[in-house]
Parts: sequence; C-alpha cells; structure tokens
Amino acid sequence: MNQSTLIRNNVNVTGKGTKAMIFAHGFGCDQNMWRLVAPAFEENFRVILFDYVGSGKSDYSAYSSTKYQDLHGYAQDVLDICDTLDIKEAIFVGHSVGSIIGMLASIQEPSRFERLVMLGPSPCFLNDPPLYKGGFEKEDLEGLIGMMEMNYIGWANYLSQVIMKNPERPELFQELEESFCSTDPTVAREFATATFFSDHRNDLQNVTVPSLILQCSDDAIAPIEVGEYMHSVLTESAYALMEATGHCPHLSHPEETIRLISEYLKSVADQDSSNG
Repeated sequence: MNQSTLIRNNVNVTGKGTKAMIFAHGFGCDQNMWRLVAPAFEENFRVILFDYVGSGKSDYSAYSSTKYQDLHGYAQDVLDICDTLDIKEAIFVGHSVGSIIGMLASIQEPSRFERLVMLGPSPCFLNDPPLYKGGFEKEDLEGLIGMMEMNYIGWANYLSQVIMKNPERPELFQELEESFCSTDPTVAREFATATFFSDHRNDLQNVTVPSLILQCSDDAIAPIEVGEYMHSVLTESAYALMEATGHCPHLSHPEETIRLISEYLKSVADQDSSNG
C-alpha cells in the first residue's frame, strides 16, 4: 500500500461495509463538509474521505501549479487513492467541482466506479448562448478571480454567502468562509481558475458510469438549467430537483441529501436483483 498517497490526500477510511463509498468535496472545502452525511452510510459501506491537495489537511508540499492547472491533476489523485486502497466499483459522491473531477476519473478508469452521485455539478460555468446557460459571464468570473488577488478575506466573505444562501442560518456561510480563509490564497486562486474556467461539456459523452444528479433549487453557482443539461446529455443518469436551496445541500439540508442518495442506491440495487 502506498502510504504517501494516503498522507498526501489525508485519506480517512471508516465504515463496516465492503463496497467503497468515496466522498469528494468541492472548491474551497475539505472532507469535514461531509460530516453530516457520510456517517449515515457507515453501516453498509466502506466510507472514504479525503482532501484534495491544497485543501484541508492535505500535504501542501505535494501541490504543483503545473499538475493542478486543470481538473485532470485532481482526477489522477482520485485514481491514486483508488489504486492504493484497491477500490473497484465504488459509489463516488462528489460535490460541485468534486463531482466533475470524479466524472473525469471515471472516464479514465470506469472499472473503479459503479455509480456517480453528483451534488450541484457543472461541466461549464460560462454562459454559451443561445444553447447553454452556465450561470456566469466571463467578466463575472474574471472579476471574482481579481477580487481573490486584491482582497482575499473580502472575497471569502462575499462568495461564501452567494454559495450557501440560507441567510437565516449565518453559521452555514460562516463555516464556508472559514474554510476558504484556511486555504492558501495562491492555491485557492489556481483551483478557482481550474474550476470556473474549465469546460468539460464534451467529456460528458464519454461517461459510461451511471449517475445521479442532485440539483438544488435557487443555486447561484449551478443553475437548474445546468443540472437539466447534464441529465439530458448523460445517457444513464437519474435526476432529482431538491427542495434544498443554495449550493451545499450536504451542509444545509443533510437529511434530504441522505434520503435521495439512499433511495437512488436502493432503487438500483432492487433493479439489479430483479435483473439478476
């Protein structure tokens, strides 16, 4: 077993099951963001949590601007973790860009994954009229990156509120703001650039692993049109529009998140058993 990978990505394994369930966080976050959801699956799965390099308690010395200039560098880390832990046919649960990273990993090595569960995924954040609405104009995103360089604390405060919504629960966006602020600003800016300026729409046609798309209502980061677009292009996908608002349902609405994932996994298990 390659311990260096486990240290690099601060990998933690819990649970009583044999089938792996990998939880992947989104931009500016870490594995702690799954604390309200992941334990619900420990009874039946081998639960794997990790931090992308440059996030959380990962090994910052492993960060490379060259490797992580696009999402494929992060996808390789997911495959390294799978290889180290000898994981095949895993359930991969990703949030936001974390789900797109898992999708890219599944294209490279589909045998590692049985299902993809994507919370608020977006293959492209830029509007590309008239056929695609990503939610942002290029100037918006360039302004966001510029704000990170000029006033990182102000950027963290602003974006955490935009992402989280649910203003009546300030503790939610405050947690996200603290997570942003605990990340090295240079690394965060490079991850933000790799995230917000990527376009993986053409990769969708290469996905062979069946997926569940969980789309939040009133999501400023991944509008409903994006979830519907992914569902229309991904051939073997299920789609659920959540009551949850904002972009982080695993924090703001963990019960609904757990329920929808559980129902999906039960339905495919029932389907498999009836086919078998």
